[in-house]
Amino acid sequence: MSGKTRAAVLEQSGGHTAPYARSTPMRFTELDLDPPGAGEVLVRIEAAGLCHSDLSVVNGDRVRPMPMALGHEGTGIVEALGDGVTGLAPGDRVVLVFLPSCGQCKACLSGEGYLCDVGAAANGKGELLGGGFRLHECGHDVHHHLGVSAFSNRVVVDQRSTVKVDRDIPPQIAAVFGCAVLTGVGAVTNSAKVAPGESVIVFGLGGVGLSALMGAIGSGAATVIGVDLAAGKLDKARELGAIAVSPEGLADAIAEHLPAGGADVVIETVGNAKVLGQAYRAGRRGSRIVTVGLPPPDQNLDIPALSLVAEGKTLIGSYMGSSIPARDIPRYIGMWRAGHLPVEQLISSTHVLEDLNDMLDAMSNGEAIRQIIVF
Repeated sequence: MSGKTRAAVLEQSGGHTAPYARSTPMRFTELDLDPPGAGEVLVRIEAAGLCHSDLSVVNGDRVRPMPMALGHEGTGIVEALGDGVTGLAPGDRVVLVFLPSCGQCKACLSGEGYLCDVGAAANGKGELLGGGFRLHECGHDVHHHLGVSAFSNRVVVDQRSTVKVDRDIPPQIAAVFGCAVLTGVGAVTNSAKVAPGESVIVFGLGGVGLSALMGAIGSGAATVIGVDLAAGKLDKARELGAIAVSPEGLADAIAEHLPAGGADVVIETVGNAKVLGQAYRAGRRGSRIVTVGLPPPDQNLDIPALSLVAEGKTLIGSYMGSSIPARDIPRYIGMWRAGHLPVEQLISSTHVLEDLNDMLDAMSNGEAIRQIIVF
């Protein structure tokens, strides 16, 4: 028997311009929701965060099949289980994961589930990992966003898109572990493997960038510099214990604080090829440059090819923070409980679902870090 859910649906990617409060790309409507199939879970969403990746689908930078129920960072309570689901029970709280890993492809078998071929293919088609759609409107299928579609009050997801967490974690906090923290802290701990005493520069201080900054500080980095255009985000980085500068002030900050002429590790979270080039140049000889941002597909990176050898630099692409969610989400929650990851500092404001178009404007204008929809 089908149920119902109220969801935010995008009909056309790239067809609306800011201000989104006026062009209203997101439509709020009731959808038919199938019951969970084999290996699937019905989840009542408690909280969902707006990420720049959602905005990239709206503005057309990330091409996805339409119509699509958006949202990929969220948490909720398990309401029902499909056949064969193990390790979960009704009443459990889960954090939702935006790239489920099949466990059988070469990447998964190599310990790199964040590169799962099957999960990436399902996400590209807007389907669940097991194939097909669980959302419908007037007899027509509605695509899933990264297997989650968290801007809905109820969702059906593959069990492999969930990580069980403790019920005492506030929903607004739990939600950000699914993307911002997983990606940003993962870039530090998994991709860059920042060691105590190293220096780190983070370009872009949104949810992912501030998570990376917190992860670097929590990992014992001796010097952490945050770079952004927005004064409010620079203030937040200073509150967290970092040096914070605009792009124009970075050269002076490097000269003052980094005697090697650059950082040991540079992390780029903006999703812009020009900024990635700046990040590459901000690394010292022998540095590790990690990029987690998703630039538009028509942008190309321009760096001196010789420098990769002559300066011994390493350029690392990091999807989902090179994280294994079942391993890393509990680990990062432990860091939060110990006071090493104050992720509540990421939350700019809380909203209802119908605020989403206004929230897109706040993100597009650089005004917000993480805006959370509370159901």
